[in-house]
Amino acid sequence: MTDLEAALRRAVRGEVGFDTTSRALTTMDASNYRRVPLGVVAPRDADDVAAVLEVCRERAVPVVARGGGTSIAGQATGTGVVLDFTRHMNRLVGIDPQARTAVVQPGLVLDRLQDAAAPHGLRFGPDPSTHSRCTLGGMIGNNSCGSHSVAWGTTADSVRELSVLTARGRRLRLGQEWAGAPEGLRDLVDGDLARLRTGFPDLPRRISGYALDALLPERGADVARAFCGSEGTLGVLTEAVVGLVESPRARALAVLGYADEAGAAEAAAGLLPLGPLTVEGMAVDLVPATEGLPRGGAWLFVETGGDTEAEARARAEAVVRAADVVDALVVTDPGGQRALWRIREDASGTATRMPDGSEAWPGWEDCAVPPARLGGYLRDFRRLMSAHGLRGTPYGHFGDGCIHVRVDFDLLSDAGVARFRRFSEELADVVVAHGGSLSGEHGDGQARAELLPRMYGAETVALFERAKAVWDPDDLLNPGMLVRPAPLDANLRFSVLPREPVDVAFGYPSDDGDFSAAVRRCVGVAKCRTTSAPGAGVMCPSFRATGEEEHSTRGRARLLHEMLAGELVTDGWRSTEVRDALDLCLSCKGCRSDCPVEVDMATYKAEFLHHHYAGRRRPAAHYAMGWLPVWLRWAARVRAAPVVNALASVRPLTAVAKRLGGIAGQRQVPRLAREPFSRWWRRRRGRPAAGGDPGGDLVVLWPDTFTEHLSPSVGRAAVRVLETAGLRVALPPTLRGRAVVGDGTSRSALALLTARRGGRVCCGLTYVSTGQLDRARAVMRRTLDLMAPVLATSAPVVVLEPSCAAALRTDLPELLRDDPRAARLAARVLTFAEALERHAPHWTPPAVNLPAVGQTHCHQHAVLGDAADRRLRASAGLTGELSGGCCGLAGNFGFEAGHYEVSAACAEDQLLPAVREAPDGAVLLADGFSCRTQLEQLAGVRGRHLAEVLAEGLAEGSE
Repeated sequence: MTDLEAALRRAVRGEVGFDTTSRALTTMDASNYRRVPLGVVAPRDADDVAAVLEVCRERAVPVVARGGGTSIAGQATGTGVVLDFTRHMNRLVGIDPQARTAVVQPGLVLDRLQDAAAPHGLRFGPDPSTHSRCTLGGMIGNNSCGSHSVAWGTTADSVRELSVLTARGRRLRLGQEWAGAPEGLRDLVDGDLARLRTGFPDLPRRISGYALDALLPERGADVARAFCGSEGTLGVLTEAVVGLVESPRARALAVLGYADEAGAAEAAAGLLPLGPLTVEGMAVDLVPATEGLPRGGAWLFVETGGDTEAEARARAEAVVRAADVVDALVVTDPGGQRALWRIREDASGTATRMPDGSEAWPGWEDCAVPPARLGGYLRDFRRLMSAHGLRGTPYGHFGDGCIHVRVDFDLLSDAGVARFRRFSEELADVVVAHGGSLSGEHGDGQARAELLPRMYGAETVALFERAKAVWDPDDLLNPGMLVRPAPLDANLRFSVLPREPVDVAFGYPSDDGDFSAAVRRCVGVAKCRTTSAPGAGVMCPSFRATGEEEHSTRGRARLLHEMLAGELVTDGWRSTEVRDALDLCLSCKGCRSDCPVEVDMATYKAEFLHHHYAGRRRPAAHYAMGWLPVWLRWAARVRAAPVVNALASVRPLTAVAKRLGGIAGQRQVPRLAREPFSRWWRRRRGRPAAGGDPGGDLVVLWPDTFTEHLSPSVGRAAVRVLETAGLRVALPPTLRGRAVVGDGTSRSALALLTARRGGRVCCGLTYVSTGQLDRARAVMRRTLDLMAPVLATSAPVVVLEPSCAAALRTDLPELLRDDPRAARLAARVLTFAEALERHAPHWTPPAVNLPAVGQTHCHQHAVLGDAADRRLRASAGLTGELSGGCCGLAGNFGFEAGHYEVSAACAEDQLLPAVREAPDGAVLLADGFSCRTQLEQLAGVRGRHLAEVLAEGLAEGSE
């Protein structure tokens, strides 16, 4: 233990982390930069903060205050001690509705404040797109803004008083009329009044530099306001009094379509006199699909408010009339507005990829110009990018003249980094020529502080340095930011990554097979860290259960990044730190769809486990549950289900078996079906359900392990429904060679002479999820051999278990990327609802006419999509929305020893509350075997597959 660590442990009551994981998690924020800290402290209160400052001051160790870690200019990284306020100093101290103020701690997430203020008809005005995970302390440090700044201004406009600790331990209460000013600050201002009155651009989004002009006497000498945007370089915030604004009772959203972004930009300023709440802009490049948007190549999102829906709509329609648009849309439905706003909010992530999939990075993320000059600035910006051979798609706060853009800089080569510097210097001059600010929201940090002399001139920058010395004479707080900055092309986080591709098992088709590029996908916007209900989303269930950064998608990506870098995590694929962080990843694949940049942590986990245990003994659960298809097939072959079930009811035997198999003691062992699904199929072969059409389309029903051995009732129900819908149902062959498609046995004389034994088809899911990728590939190749006769036809493959369908659609072609059959089979896979919709479009399901509750399977949400399921449920009269999230069992995860508590917490997040609140008579839908098992074991209720519900409806209709 170092002297610094020991001293901090003695001095503070909060957690002190100098271990590899704690440091690795804070090497980066959402910027291009990386700095390795000495350690991390999570202070419990202001006394802890003071103690940290004293210890670090005595040893000349820098201190960096960090909130949600979503800063985009590098100001939340540092080489000394990082203060993490999100763990303890994250409370809402109180709200005063009459005064319209709130007292908050720096680690409070903005959405928590909004939730508390909403019942009083109030809200905090600024709302960055990261509102579900950014903190009030970070917002004050950056002077954040958000989409509503045209109505409610920046964070500085909402700050009333700030409690601050200086680096030398002074406790100050900052406010107006010089309240809390450190000694020497007033003299500094009085000595340079002329410069402060004339040297700062007058525009709504001037965030760059220190806001020293807020200290002018005619502006109230507001020390709290001047502190905003100082990026933790002047003092450490411990508490804030912030103002709240009245939230409109009703809102409408006008989406205005324009031919291009320049047209949208030029129109934005003209809408401001109408008093909108937002004037946000984005172009078609950032929209994955334009469905639901009006015609155009770019859009303005203009929100209006009112006391009633009619009043809000009238104001939105007035905006449409005043705008010269290609097309327009006015939405008053809150759900419709949220869906449209998600498109805009996700731009911070989607902008990190160009339409062709190449990478794009911040650097000129948020400069701002006077709104009336935005169109001209954008044209100059485009010309400069073309001159440098760069691409990027601007979007952002058009009404405030603030533009966000990610540019496809090459930050991996020396030549690319040199071009990054030249472009940054030239663009700074363009911004200044338009009367703008280098930063319009995210701060200067390391990305732009070096260029501040181009905006302010050398003398004003020298004044900034003198102000820093008044507050922090020892340069202890966040050195290298704002004044005496590090070069903008130093400390780039990509420089430590390997230049040659890493040898991996998966194909990573979206990253050209490069695992480093896949890991680089995580840019730190931290949508995975949301603590508010994700609605229909899934990501990230383990973080929501534990609240720990290492159990978020971003945290795991950071550790993988450090593993590849090899500087902090030094043992590569053998790293125990990475293993432990990935241990609580449920492999739900939620990040594959919910993360704006489509980080696929489930795949990364499987890849890591594959390498981590190569040539070594694995955990017992990998053998017990990873090889589950083998054990269940053996039990079925010797007809041992009754014996196994009987033994499973003997508690001492079960306890021993679970201990040996690495299974959580709290779990019950699922009962095996007495008659596997395929045995039932052979027994009833040739007796199609009533209504079956011998001329109908052929569909091949996949007998997944769970349907085959644990819940064959789902398979039987699916056969009945599919045949009643007029489809011909077959099962895959079980022999290789010229097997008959769909007989389920392939025992004709010809088949036996020309084929060799192959066994059962299997998607390989259990091997993938436990990282046994060599075994998974062998199983998948055998499956492709067996499926050869099916692939020779045009028949679709209907998969009832969502996790198996997802494995066939994604894992199969990515693991067997050199086998063209894998892609062909993946393209054939349909869900139960998709098969009915595509191959029995005129069939009408039975009228169930009941409310439905339950949860969309996480793999269905992330990989397969549930649009066809929604339509099928609606046709059957099943009303209501299924919840999002993950059930928490997640295949083998919830059964593994040590995972039970997290598994149960995940279920309590959305699924179990939805079940408890279900109306009488509601149908409990759960298409996944894991989901049904979790419901049975934690809630004592039986969930059913949609096929079972429809089959029951058919039975009732025939009575």
